[in-house]
Amino acid sequence: MKSYRRLWQTLMGRREKLGAKAQAGMTTAEYAVGTLAACAFAAVLMAVVRSGAIKDALTGLITSALSIAA
Repeated sequence: MKSYRRLWQTLMGRREKLGAKAQAGMTTAEYAVGTLAACAFAAVLMAVVRSGAIKDALTGLITSALSIAA
């Protein structure tokens, strides 16, 4: 009876270790998805900023700010 109990404890211990290893990569995957989302957002933001109307508005804003300072 003791040998079965020891075997059971050994198997359950290995199962817990394997479960912990399986979950270890989840944070890495979450960081990868977050980084991909941030890059996609940056690409969209760059496309908006490079559009003609926004580019003209930013150029006008910077020009007026520099002319006030001078």
